[in-house]
Amino acid sequence: MKKKIAILGSTGSIGTQALQVIEEHSDLYEAYVLTANNRVDELIEQARKFKPEAVVIANDAKYNQLKEALADLPIKVYGGEEALCQIVTDENIDMVLTAMVGYAGLKPTMNAIRARKAIALANKETLVVAGELVNELAQQYGTPILPVDSEHSAVFQCLAGEIGNPIEKVILTASGGPFRTYSLEQLATVTKAQALKHPNWDMGAKITIDSASMMNKGFEVIEAKWLFGVQPEQIEVVVHPQSIIHSMVQFEDSSIKAQLGLPDMRLPIQYAFSYPDRLCASFPRLDFKTCTQLTFEQPDTKRFRNLALAYEALHQGGNMPCIINAANEVVVSAFLNDRISFLGMSDVIEKCMQQVSFIEKPTYEDYVATDKLTRIMANELI
Repeated sequence: MKKKIAILGSTGSIGTQALQVIEEHSDLYEAYVLTANNRVDELIEQARKFKPEAVVIANDAKYNQLKEALADLPIKVYGGEEALCQIVTDENIDMVLTAMVGYAGLKPTMNAIRARKAIALANKETLVVAGELVNELAQQYGTPILPVDSEHSAVFQCLAGEIGNPIEKVILTASGGPFRTYSLEQLATVTKAQALKHPNWDMGAKITIDSASMMNKGFEVIEAKWLFGVQPEQIEVVVHPQSIIHSMVQFEDSSIKAQLGLPDMRLPIQYAFSYPDRLCASFPRLDFKTCTQLTFEQPDTKRFRNLALAYEALHQGGNMPCIINAANEVVVSAFLNDRISFLGMSDVIEKCMQQVSFIEKPTYEDYVATDKLTRIMANELI
């Protein structure tokens, strides 16, 4: 029996690479549902190639175009955000890959957890915004959450065979992004074109900007707490410009395990699909004849304040990570539209953290309200 996979965000960077994995192992996996937010042309192309059971376009305005383009195929076509949240509960789905960008991934992920679908989690904002709530749901419904982020997949792989051995420290590696060596003066004038050129990874625009500002690493710190049950002081970030060591785990006996590989997201995607098995893959191999240098340095939170703000949000807990995420989504969009400077993004995020009402034990409704209020405030501050 093939594993039937629903890909939320199939036209994005993770989604397209997941389809490559499915194509390479078509005897094991089937793209059962494909969804996109806006990219209807790419979704049509994917649907014609992979012939899923159903497709969903979140943007209702693109529904008719999608429906007409696939009229000659027996594919169910749906439109709207509600359809996206409903499709994940289809009884035939075995696994849901959440590869959507941002806060929009939260509700469909929660629905998939309630429907007891294994979650391959690539949407880090789900755990950033509502980690406690999502973890409680996953425990209540006995739903496994398998990390797809390269760093968390690395930690997950390091923990294989370590049941009962307490983690002393999780060490997340960061490339440092395109501005690792820039001074504050230089950072004040960087452009979106410069920020979109990541030295090691080929990713979508939002995560590439987050990587340049180190907010991406801040989010990964928050995510690590919920995935691996560690405290903020047990999570360390180390800058590793080569992006060969994807992350490490230190145990109580002082031993450190690391997972290495070329920067290729297909590996963590495939591992989440196949876990606990490893499958033969055509991916390029790491060659130590050419990879002769692995270096490490400490992150600078004076130049990259977002990392410090994320730690602060994690320490405070409650709805603070939700505030930081909503503010960040607004400022990144503004930066991509030339409405705010690179350093100005952190200023707006910090002000939102100070001014939006703090809730210590938020409900789902509190998260929705916090997200909405923070976006309004962030837009006013820009």
